Amino acid sequence: MEKVYRYNEIASGIAAQIRDGILRSGDKLPSVRMLCKEYAVGMNTAKRVFLELEAQSLVEAKPQSGFFVSNRRVERLPLPAVSKPSLIANHHEPSELSTRVYSSIGRGDLTLFSIGVPSGSLLPLAKLKKEILYATRALKEGGTEYEPLQGNVKLRRMVAVRSLGWGGNLHEDDLITTAGGVNALSFCLMALGKPGDTVAIESPCYPGILQLVISLGLKVLELPTHPVTGIEIDALRKVVSKIDICLLIPNFNTPLGSCMPDAHKKEVVQLLAASNIPLIEDDIYGDLYFGTQRPRCCKSFDTEGNVLWCSAVSKTLAPGYRVGWVAPGKYKEKLLKLKLVHALASTSVIHEAVGNFLKTGRYDRHLHQLRRTLQHNYQHFIDAVTEYFPEGTKTTRPQGGLAIWIEFNKEVDAVKLYELAMKQKISIAPGPMFTLQDQYQNCIRLCIGLPWSDELKFKLKQLGNLAKMM
Repeated sequence: MEKVYRYNEIASGIAAQIRDGILRSGDKLPSVRMLCKEYAVGMNTAKRVFLELEAQSLVEAKPQSGFFVSNRRVERLPLPAVSKPSLIANHHEPSELSTRVYSSIGRGDLTLFSIGVPSGSLLPLAKLKKEILYATRALKEGGTEYEPLQGNVKLRRMVAVRSLGWGGNLHEDDLITTAGGVNALSFCLMALGKPGDTVAIESPCYPGILQLVISLGLKVLELPTHPVTGIEIDALRKVVSKIDICLLIPNFNTPLGSCMPDAHKKEVVQLLAASNIPLIEDDIYGDLYFGTQRPRCCKSFDTEGNVLWCSAVSKTLAPGYRVGWVAPGKYKEKLLKLKLVHALASTSVIHEAVGNFLKTGRYDRHLHQLRRTLQHNYQHFIDAVTEYFPEGTKTTRPQGGLAIWIEFNKEVDAVKLYELAMKQKISIAPGPMFTLQDQYQNCIRLCIGLPWSDELKFKLKQLGNLAKMM
């Protein structure tokens, strides 16, 4: 769990003013001495504030003049509008496009803008290998025995400790380990739903969730979603009597990267609890924030055990390790029965290794570097999109996560763009993948988890040129 320092708090407040437009490009910021006086802090703390804001590309220093709000290119690109899906539940089969796109996983000959995980070159592979070795030595019988049904004690304990950072205050006994994030979501949906029930989700939504919900015989109701603040609560309020489960990614969801404000999270939790509708919270991107403070989770506002909080290290540390967990609240016994039937036990050695990686502090050090890299990548991507993509292009402005959402003019067909890009060895995720309805035909998602390079910039230029030809 990362400690929140005073400089973090001050930088976070200034960053919010910049992002909200209170401070605009070119505005001069207070001097270091003025900052010391205004916030009653020392010189070193004030300097750290500006270093943090510079790292986020929000301010820039001008010799002999001080610090100014950056002229960020992102401001030139308009935001996509709030999505407008039909508020009618359906159980249409997801587009086969998802299968085509995800079949590219592992292909070294492609530039995979389509796969939403960090590149292996951004992960601490050597340290993880050592942890695996240590785990085999530490565990009884080298980890060949079954572990407790709830999962590795060390991993659950460390996840519980880290929950203090977002107001979760969990105990290790509140948690059940799973084989990754999707496995956690699957257990939750199986425990809560029956064929024909309706699940409310964001729109656009991660294709894996759409496929999972439909595979279990459930219906999907897509909610209007703002590219910055997440689902429209008024829309949820209108359909609350028509749904049985709500499944949301409140923090930096894919593909929009939106992050629900705390007030919205609290309101959603209370609204659903009043109607006894469980909320499955997928918090798999919560640790990938660009700012100075990890966002809170809906679970932190849960007083009745109605929120099932799910997460994993699939997007932050090791996608292939399949290490996830769920804090299922009052539904704990239901999930334990499902795990007993469908899994019995998790992979002992892997879960012990990840638990120890969290315990030693290596995870936080890795996250600190990964977040900086992703934030810098985001700025590079925005610069490239602004320079090379067609006039009228719109893009989201995520403050964390692994994705940006691009909306072209109506003339650009995302599926055709995908097919043309594949001929250039570029894989993208077309918008229709993220819905069960007829929408997002002119949208794509790009993953920013690849190491930035001149070659990557050239690939974005190629992609922009293909879009311009349409």
